[in-house]
Amino acid sequence: MSGKSYDVIVLGGGAAGLFCAFIAGQRGRSVLVLEGSNKVGKKILMSGGGRCNFTNLDIQPENYLSANPHFVKSALNGYTQWQFIEMVERYQIPYHEKSHGELFCDDSAKDILKMLVAECDLAKVAIKAKCTINKIVAEEGAYYVKTSQGGFRSRSLVIATGGLSIPTMGASGFGYEVAEQFGLGILPRRAGLVPFMFTDKLKEICERLSGVSVDVVMSVNGISFRENLLFSHRGISGPVALQISSYWLPGQSVDVNLLPDTDIIGMLLDFKEKKGRSLLRNLLAQHFSRGLVLELQELFWANYMDYAIAEIPDAALADIASNLSCWQIKPSGTEGYRTAEVTLCGVDTIHLSSKTMECKTQSGLFFIGEVMDVTGHLGGYNFQWAWASGYAAGSYA
Repeated sequence: MSGKSYDVIVLGGGAAGLFCAFIAGQRGRSVLVLEGSNKVGKKILMSGGGRCNFTNLDIQPENYLSANPHFVKSALNGYTQWQFIEMVERYQIPYHEKSHGELFCDDSAKDILKMLVAECDLAKVAIKAKCTINKIVAEEGAYYVKTSQGGFRSRSLVIATGGLSIPTMGASGFGYEVAEQFGLGILPRRAGLVPFMFTDKLKEICERLSGVSVDVVMSVNGISFRENLLFSHRGISGPVALQISSYWLPGQSVDVNLLPDTDIIGMLLDFKEKKGRSLLRNLLAQHFSRGLVLELQELFWANYMDYAIAEIPDAALADIASNLSCWQIKPSGTEGYRTAEVTLCGVDTIHLSSKTMECKTQSGLFFIGEVMDVTGHLGGYNFQWAWASGYAAGSYA
């Protein structure tokens, strides 16, 4: 099969693919990046509200979900957040820290993409966009990639095609098809870091409260996060809902503590003693928006809504406190891949070297980034995995 030869072909021009490409290029490898959409880095540009949450100051293996939780350790140690920050500073990209160690560009995600492309240019990486992959053939010690722009051959082939999340950005399951072609297992995939939806009366409550945000602790399956919850016309979103969605399974309920810093029953009994003539909804207005208080009233103390708090039995106050500290909500589902920031699971890491990302049974075949069974928390962790896994593969491909 005829076609121009390269040392390394990278399928996918996203964060992991571009990073891997210039790392390999810096080693003197001839590298070609093939991107299916009309330009590279589309998800980078939309990330972080257009400002790209490019890493986090506190990167730990515990920030990642995988069937093999130890898999991420080698790559994360091999290329740290501090190394990426050094590169950002070398390019004089202004950035700032938000909550929980999250680092964002001051100006635009375009700064990060320009930096990656500049590094690719310096490493003489060739990039072809609008390039559809039609076929991959493993030859003797090489790979032949047939595309809409002709055929190409390489000794190493890196799959950096991402997952299924946000198909409007060009997401597809192509990387999983490649894995299956070469006999690798795929763990069942689902949308992660994604808003919840409801079909019961909570759907109507969310519609009425659309735009209201509240600081909560949300828990499921023994995992808890504290962040803002945001009501929307479709359900609930905000950082805390997105984080928990990665641990939630269909049919499960989620617990919400609406006042995580408060001894709620102690507070209510104190109100009863000191402000007995007041209505509970008025007393809680110092903690919640009026709209949310009225909705909670309908849910948790409708029978006492017009009672002074002194007239509400202690047992009823205990029930109200319990509901406020452990409000059980049952999503009907999530918004799915359409709005999900990541795809959970993917190529089983049991088939891959944690040091190089190379397939153990198929020499020269590498998988990096979101296509594999590694998913980070919200907050720059998935970008750091892109850099780290890209660096690992680029150092050996």
